[in-house]
Amino acid sequence: MTLLRWLGLIVVWGWTVLAGIGGLGLIITLGPWPPTNGWFALLSGVSACPLTAWLLKKYAGIKFPDWARLVVAVLFFVAGRLGLEIEGRGTFLPSFSN
Repeated sequence: MTLLRWLGLIVVWGWTVLAGIGGLGLIITLGPWPPTNGWFALLSGVSACPLTAWLLKKYAGIKFPDWARLVVAVLFFVAGRLGLEIEGRGTFLPSFSN
């Protein structure tokens, strides 16, 4: 495997852990409703996960390329941020200042 491929695997597994577990944690602590309470982060992490692509290929015969996983993960994340903006519970771009 090339260095770029290894770096890509590290990034997608990192995003899977960060977004997937973070989203699940939000769902557990804040409850499952409204849907912006972690669902979009969880789905973003699951869609970026290489295991998801492998399972789709093995059991459904669907090849889910790396670039498509990245696009779907980003779209889920953007949709969640947009949902927070529409609900009035946050801004589209996160603010890190207090």
